[in-house]
Amino acid sequence: MLDRIEQIARNLEPRLIEIRRHLHAHPELSGEEYQTAAYVAGVLSSCGLHVRESVGKTGVVGELNGRDGSGYLGIRTDMDALPIQERTNLEYASRCEGVMHACGHDVHTTVGLGTAMVLAQLGEDLPGAVRFLFQPAEEIAQGARWMVEDGAMEGVDALLGLHVFPTIPGGSVGIRYGALTAAADDLEIIITGESGHGARPHEAIDAIWIASQVIVTLQQAISRTQNPLRPVVLTIGQISGGRAPNVIADQVKLVGTVRSLHPETHAALPTWIEDIVANVCRTYGAGYEVNYRRVVPSVQNDTRLTQILESAAREAWGGDRVQILTEPSLGAEDFSVYLDRTPGVMFRLGVAHPSQKNYPLHHPKFEVDESSILTGVVILAYTAYKYWTAGYDTP
Repeated sequence: MLDRIEQIARNLEPRLIEIRRHLHAHPELSGEEYQTAAYVAGVLSSCGLHVRESVGKTGVVGELNGRDGSGYLGIRTDMDALPIQERTNLEYASRCEGVMHACGHDVHTTVGLGTAMVLAQLGEDLPGAVRFLFQPAEEIAQGARWMVEDGAMEGVDALLGLHVFPTIPGGSVGIRYGALTAAADDLEIIITGESGHGARPHEAIDAIWIASQVIVTLQQAISRTQNPLRPVVLTIGQISGGRAPNVIADQVKLVGTVRSLHPETHAALPTWIEDIVANVCRTYGAGYEVNYRRVVPSVQNDTRLTQILESAAREAWGGDRVQILTEPSLGAEDFSVYLDRTPGVMFRLGVAHPSQKNYPLHHPKFEVDESSILTGVVILAYTAYKYWTAGYDTP
């Protein structure tokens, strides 16, 4: 079956590159993927899949019936682009001013479509049913929840996903057991003091100075009160406050992001942060407000599904093109939202060019080695086949 899957995929490769370049030239922002969704739905329908549009606002779901089995194996890919002006000078560079596929979601969508096209050609030799989830709004960490709320996960017993990675060579993959990405939360801290003359700070409560003490104390406390084997990253990315150069500020707002990997650490972070803010503000007579919002949990790869994926990748491409990742990423992925409902696995698809500078994700010159598309399609299609034939037991 592997030889058949690979041959079908190789025959489709020129078409898949066309699809990827079309998507790259016509990016759409999160929640605005109308033309992308219509294009995806058209390709899926032409392959004979049952298609539902406007799932999760601008998402698309395509289904293939298999020979037997009551539940679905889900395959999720995302479709949205970023508000970045492209600077690649490619012939198929973005035609949308200020919008670019700088995170590889054009590749993800293409791999998802290619996997659907391959499995559709298996016909009655496809052992079980597969549901393809083409998700909007991953970049704003909303799309997965929209899809779930619209019923996209009903009947799905397991889920596969991928994300491009510019530090892994094109044609190779990275596989991680356990935690792949971090939980990501939003943090807002408002410090309230009392205004006064800039020349007489002792008569006021300086919210800017106190806010600086809050930032420094939080960063120092991570290294001395958090387990160093369970990393936490707290970044304040925005500070706003003050009215004039000679007026002591009475209010400052700090906005940032908090990343963590361990579930127990993640659960304790809101209280830990508020206690530190409260102690600093109490010392200097300021008021405070802490608003902590859970955004997405950590992606935790299911062990058995990861084993099936690794086996498929090694059989398809050989062990020298499979990397076992020893470290997780403190980036975040709303693929994790689905994993609250069903086991799943996400892998890293290498897209680095062998002979040119490779820019990081979210960079205006980010580009991919398009040979990676074939790699991703074969791995996902063969993993899907092995899922049904390897006897995976749903927990």
